[in-house]
Amino acid sequence: MQLHTGVAQVAILAFSALLVIPNALQARAQGAKKNPSLSLKATPAVSFAPARIVVVAEVKGGAEDNEEFYCPTVEWEWGDFTTSTAEADCDPYESGKSQIKRRYTVEHQFKNPGSFRIRLLLKKGNKAIATANALVQVRPGLGYPGGH
Repeated sequence: MQLHTGVAQVAILAFSALLVIPNALQARAQGAKKNPSLSLKATPAVSFAPARIVVVAEVKGGAEDNEEFYCPTVEWEWGDFTTSTAEADCDPYESGKSQIKRRYTVEHQFKNPGSFRIRLLLKKGNKAIATANALVQVRPGLGYPGGH
């Protein structure tokens, strides 16, 4: 009788493995199909005018060859009524070969004090495919009222 129970347990484990493995593979495939997310960090987040701020955007997750995120136009809105745009000159997209850019770094100078919302848009044509924001606080520096 003990032998029969062991066989039943092996059969149940084998059946469970058949269910788990395809589900895990399907979940992994779906994860690769998801669009990446975009994060933005400004350093320093608090500074004195005039302030030179370094902003780093990172594209996380998704497939390396995600066509929608391949070779986007990068548009920065600085919150000080100025914008910057960069368009890359990329080779035509090839599935399985083309790779998306994962990191964008840029520097911007804020001449006046204030709170600024920096916004990054990754665009394909006129369509924003991802956006991220960061806040920067620029305090009065030397030569500004209230500055030291």
